[in-house]
Amino acid sequence: MLNEIYKKQKEHSDKCIEGLKRDFTTLRTGKVNISIVDNIYVDYYGSQTPLNQVATVLTSDASTISITPWEKPMLKTITAAISAANIGVNPNNDGESVKLFFPPMTVEQRQENAKHAKAFGEKAKVSIRNIRKDANDEVKKLEKDKTITEDESKKGQDEVQKITDSYTSKIDSLVKEKENELLKV
Repeated sequence: MLNEIYKKQKEHSDKCIEGLKRDFTTLRTGKVNISIVDNIYVDYYGSQTPLNQVATVLTSDASTISITPWEKPMLKTITAAISAANIGVNPNNDGESVKLFFPPMTVEQRQENAKHAKAFGEKAKVSIRNIRKDANDEVKKLEKDKTITEDESKKGQDEVQKITDSYTSKIDSLVKEKENELLKV
């Protein structure tokens, strides 16, 4: 029974780590990443559709994203959606595709993104602590129902804490790694 609780705690914690990594992709580093436009939706025949489902999105170099729509009439819609998304650059429509030219990041922008990375890490730690609370509650419920002894309950809670500590240290190292990447010029 305790092993099921540990397994469930690890599964939830793994999802938390995946979420943190996903959050990190939204932060701009020295070179552009097409995930910057992942949250942009365009009006495609009356329904809001993700940009990458109506156009080819590529990075042509370290500071340029090229967006080529599959249907030419979508150029204006895509340009308007990018402008409305306020991602820090103005879209350039050349009649064939939309190009986004990202200027080099300033030191302040890098530091600001490093702060965002820390905030994402703290949010993930809060989630890990909530997962720990749920696991401990389950262990205590087993003890209350007399399914396990008081000693087993104590050992179970200690194991839950060890799992929590390991995931917290994973988050710390991921945040540190991301900060180093963001601050490197």
